[in-house]
Amino acid sequence: MTSAKLDDPLHDREVGARDSTLDTTRIDDVRIGAVRPLITPALLQERVPVRDDTLTLVERSRRAIADVLHARDDRLVVVVGPCSIHDHDQAIEYGQRLKAVADDLQRDLLIVMRTYFEKPRTTVGWKGYINDPHLDGSFTINEGLERARRLLLELTTLGLPTATEFLDLLSPQYIAELIAWGAIGARTTESQSHRQLASGLSCPVGFKNGTDGSIRIAADAILAARASHAFMGMTKMGMAAIFETRGNDDCHLILRGGQAPNFDAASVAASCAVLRAAGLREQVMIDTSHGNSSKQYRRQIEVAADVAAQIAGGERRIVGVMIESHLAEGRQDLTPGVPLQRGVSITDACLGFEQTVPVLRGLARAVSARRGVTR
Repeated sequence: MTSAKLDDPLHDREVGARDSTLDTTRIDDVRIGAVRPLITPALLQERVPVRDDTLTLVERSRRAIADVLHARDDRLVVVVGPCSIHDHDQAIEYGQRLKAVADDLQRDLLIVMRTYFEKPRTTVGWKGYINDPHLDGSFTINEGLERARRLLLELTTLGLPTATEFLDLLSPQYIAELIAWGAIGARTTESQSHRQLASGLSCPVGFKNGTDGSIRIAADAILAARASHAFMGMTKMGMAAIFETRGNDDCHLILRGGQAPNFDAASVAASCAVLRAAGLREQVMIDTSHGNSSKQYRRQIEVAADVAAQIAGGERRIVGVMIESHLAEGRQDLTPGVPLQRGVSITDACLGFEQTVPVLRGLARAVSARRGVTR
């Protein structure tokens, strides 16, 4: 009587066969240096549970953003905050200061705090708070996931809705239920996997135009995300599964510039023409940073002023603005052994908070002025 096989030798042979000495490691995982255990989303959710007031805030905030996208609310969505989160206490201080401004301007602006935990890199570099929370290349990802989740819970406890960029395809299972608005970046807007992900996300999602400035790529992404999809993924229990989505009708275009800025009135009109031709809602969110500021962070003030003038003049197709802002202005390098300046970005340069508040007030005045314009 022959012994039972542990694996089907015609398929997965990771474990091998009891009666075989074949070494499959000669051809499998030859470039993998280590494989470490990853906490499941369900275990992290049990360790860091959602509070009832957080559920209420997230639901209300998502619904409010959707109302803006579907022209049921004439406010402006403003996604503002650090280019990337790298310190819990500094993020909380920023959130506390932003909440006071958000409450003051809530009649005109729907302010959402930018809480970006994952950073796309052109080549290599620090990949974000989830990937490397200690900023030292130790890659304690389980700890990074928990830190990110705790920060989101603390910010929502303040009453502040949060926004993030969805970059990794697994990380949404750990934090997405705490996010009011999400973005798909310029490097991933053309990715089929990210379009499928967006089709199943519970929050509104903005797609950035391509790095070359292409609007068509983002329009295609919005169309794809509105459709239903079936794809492979991981459940909250950490099991491989096939997900079937219903489609997301709360997706929209983010103008972030490309080879040239695209925040001006002519660019808004041209972008909306592309959306109209695709049968999509004519609406844009304008990123004042990246290609629109030519990577000069103080130019965000000028870009926002131009956008505010368009809004005050009656432009209703601009539904949102993005601003990169931190406690202090500028940026700093992440250098081993060199202490970091408090409140200064370690990725893209940001406006300081004191520079940000007048920008927000200017946008609020523009929205108020738009209400008096008939078109």
